[in-house]
Amino acid sequence: MLRWILHHAAPVSIVAAFCALSLVGCGTESGQAPTTGHVLDAIRKSGELVVLTRNAPTIYYVGRDHVEGPEHDMTAALAAYLGVKVKYKIFDNINDILVALQAGKGQLAAAGLTETKSRKQRFLAGPSYQRVRQQVVCRRGGKQPRHVSELVGLKLAVVARSSYIDELVKLKQRFPKLGWKVVNDADTEEMLERVWRRQIDCTVADSNIVKINRRYHPELTVAFDLTPAQPLVWYFPKGAHGLQAATKRWFVKYQRNGDLANMLERYYGFVRVFDYVDIRHYMRRIRNRLPDFRDLFETAGKRFHIRWTLLAAQAYQESRWNPLATSPSGVRGIMMLTQATAAQLGVDSRLQPKQSILGGAKYLNQLRKRLPDSVAEPDRTWIALAAYNVGMAHVRDAQQLAKRLGLDADSWHDLKTVLPLLSKEHYYKALPNGYARGNEAVRYVARVRNFEDILIRTLKLARR
Repeated sequence: MLRWILHHAAPVSIVAAFCALSLVGCGTESGQAPTTGHVLDAIRKSGELVVLTRNAPTIYYVGRDHVEGPEHDMTAALAAYLGVKVKYKIFDNINDILVALQAGKGQLAAAGLTETKSRKQRFLAGPSYQRVRQQVVCRRGGKQPRHVSELVGLKLAVVARSSYIDELVKLKQRFPKLGWKVVNDADTEEMLERVWRRQIDCTVADSNIVKINRRYHPELTVAFDLTPAQPLVWYFPKGAHGLQAATKRWFVKYQRNGDLANMLERYYGFVRVFDYVDIRHYMRRIRNRLPDFRDLFETAGKRFHIRWTLLAAQAYQESRWNPLATSPSGVRGIMMLTQATAAQLGVDSRLQPKQSILGGAKYLNQLRKRLPDSVAEPDRTWIALAAYNVGMAHVRDAQQLAKRLGLDADSWHDLKTVLPLLSKEHYYKALPNGYARGNEAVRYVARVRNFEDILIRTLKLARR
């Protein structure tokens, strides 16, 4: 069933300049398949780019305050480049998206679509913005195949009309006994959950989807890669060459400006962190220990304009939500404050949870405010978290070094490549504050982001 979600990006003043370009394609909202005509002209005339997509954490979803997701952010940027608004039509599965695109119900399909021969015969493809591998995913404690031949006899199920089926069909020529169930009423994320719930033995999913979802279901395991890396692309109707060409020009600029790298950092920069034992322990503590402190995190978050889930995730990274935690270096409490920092914040007892949480939130807020106005969110928060771990003096050294290296000192994506250099003599000898374990700060931020993402997802699942 088709669900409609409208989201509008503000038009920009360059629309008149782009309208002067003679780029042609084809498209219509009538429901008729496009043949000839002017898709790009029609988009500019209507002031609207219609994007066909689906709801998923790697594509498009409603976040804490607004719609977000990798495909959302990129298509919104394309619409702004074209000087038009963007309207999203949300479908349940990839097949419905491609059928709708062919029927002229939109001008662009952006839904985590791999580039395949059959799709390129039906549509025009855009530039590749990410590469993924198809992976066989099973469950810890269950069947663990290591080769396609070992899938024979297993309860293997995959999403209907997907590129996964295309690959399995090819493999069946070599392994005639290979069989699978096709599921029409589920998307890839739901199939992974079915594996987790032991309803099926294994499924096939793209590696980016697996990385995100195995943090919510840590028992999921990657048995083996089914394919080498494949490009993810957008698709346009046949004949929409003008829109395709304009998208390629926009993408060159988007990539050159570092926007693509920043987008990938925002949505995937933390998912490399995966520790099965640690995450299982964390999820148990979300159920058993977090309720004791949730009100304190929420109160502190409101007072200092920080997401309470971020504070909770940071506290877990610091102390595992142990209010009596003490490190060999003398930091103490649920937010692991130093004695000097606690005194500066007015914290009398670092072991008192309320004082520690309010103090930690106040300190993180101070660190955010100390960064230059040129640092935008969410980079401001990530850099402030790094400063909480390694100290603002060393963060400023890293920013200084980034500028010397021709990198963006205001971007966490760039800064996290520079911070590890603070432990190398060649670099730290020339910096005001000398040696620092910058690698630890990078890992710290990644883990906090990971813990927050898991926390948000777990709380949502608990409300089902």
